[in-house]
Amino acid sequence: MKYIFVTGGVVSSLGKGLTAAALGTLLENRGLKVCLQKFDPYLNVDPGTMSPYQHGEVYVLDDGAETDLDLGHYERFTNTKLSRINNLTSGQVYQTVLNNEREGKYLGKTVQVIPHVTDEIQNRIIQLGEHSKADVVITEIGGTTGDIEGLPFLEAIREFALDVGVGNAIFIHVTYVPFIKAAGELKTKPTQQSVAKLREIGIAPHILVCRCEKPLDKELRQKISLFCNVPYEAVIEEKDVDHSIYEVPLMLQRERMDDLVCKLLHLDAPGSDMTHWQEIIRKLIAPQHRVRIGVVGKYIELQDAYKSVYEAIIHGGIANDCGVAIEQVEAEDIEKLGAEKALKGLGGILVPGGFGERGIEGKILAAQYARERKVPYLGLCLGMQIACIEFARHVAGLEGAHSFEFSPDSKHPVIALMNEQKKVTKKGGTMRLGSQPCQLVVGSRAAQLYGAFLVNERHRHRYEFNNAYRARFEKAGMVFSGTSPDGLLVELIELPDHPFFMASQFHPEFLSKPNHPHPLFKGFIAAAHAQIHQKSI
Repeated sequence: MKYIFVTGGVVSSLGKGLTAAALGTLLENRGLKVCLQKFDPYLNVDPGTMSPYQHGEVYVLDDGAETDLDLGHYERFTNTKLSRINNLTSGQVYQTVLNNEREGKYLGKTVQVIPHVTDEIQNRIIQLGEHSKADVVITEIGGTTGDIEGLPFLEAIREFALDVGVGNAIFIHVTYVPFIKAAGELKTKPTQQSVAKLREIGIAPHILVCRCEKPLDKELRQKISLFCNVPYEAVIEEKDVDHSIYEVPLMLQRERMDDLVCKLLHLDAPGSDMTHWQEIIRKLIAPQHRVRIGVVGKYIELQDAYKSVYEAIIHGGIANDCGVAIEQVEAEDIEKLGAEKALKGLGGILVPGGFGERGIEGKILAAQYARERKVPYLGLCLGMQIACIEFARHVAGLEGAHSFEFSPDSKHPVIALMNEQKKVTKKGGTMRLGSQPCQLVVGSRAAQLYGAFLVNERHRHRYEFNNAYRARFEKAGMVFSGTSPDGLLVELIELPDHPFFMASQFHPEFLSKPNHPHPLFKGFIAAAHAQIHQKSI
């Protein structure tokens, strides 16, 4: 088994996760089995209780693990199946070490960062390797080299690489080469300083991935090679992409990064055939059709808050050879300006998941606008609950209908707290999480889109549709096209007299890939384009 460790320097948000995922794509297309994992140095046990403003979206896995959004990149770019052992935080490490100490597992020894904390980190690498049976394990270290909380992780991978020996582990350092506009040139000093800091810790990178706005010329590469002590061919240019993050694997392939990795790790693997990936990029760069989709949310100013949703929309566009312009609509702006002004001209409207009362009425107005104006609508989790509240108020005649989450005293709580959630007091990891089966109704739009009657989808919620109102909703024209197999939980709703009005309690965005777009997003974009095309005739 071979190991690749990806670190980052200079600043955060350089794209370590994308680089790791893109490399995984290239290695998979060479016939290798790849598994990826993310080490997060923060002390939270997981990101489940963190604000989107602090962390971005929480990405949910099949086994219910609430993880970092980089795991979304791993699953979208590769075929690897992830679980909770693919994401490790300092909180989990220290929790385990302290539990071991309380149970006497250290036989009275003084518990220290080295070796006890670093050993626990290394155990996770070993555990993942044994579980995945992969040819290559790629481990991304979160944060930036020099961060105090990240030091135990760097020490752990330094020791690990020493143990497995030369030719079995390599270090890839993602760094920043800024373009100074006043000087009109790229500067290598931040990269030199970052590598120097890494070498102080005892890690000498084998490959430098240089994030940059402008191309690296030969002289600049030679300078980085000389001062950072890496071979010239190991200085990899990773320039800002022109159109999509899905260009990154092809960019790294042009830089022959996968060839270099295979050489360093003594991997005998054929070259990557990326023809299918090139067709994905073609559809992104030069699509046959175009459509505008409005995403109505409350964390709109933060791009990463709805990362998987945005990507799934783009995947739906790829499936329809349709370029998608995503319009980010602040829910509170709809409350101030009105739905007509905020949403006019959109081909489709999507309301994603979320928590808290802020912006709720704006989202309800968006659902009403989509239903009444026959604009294709897709609701996800809270977006389904919003659609139900709007339908209750304006179609089913339930005045003042609301969710118990936002209005506990509502006369018509059409969205209620799940029974198993009523005694829950702890917030972390206690929602209905992970993959759950959904039974689809024969003849429904959902069954047609999926081409199946039983599917598995990922969840993250505490509230559900109140079954006391199911008959009233059905009489008013709503179809409950997906439920839990026992029929007790509403999973999917749709309106049959609408071009496309669907909403799910689950999060379909977590299962969408560029080469395997999710059926709901594929159908949503198809309907949105059809509506715009029909109006233009």
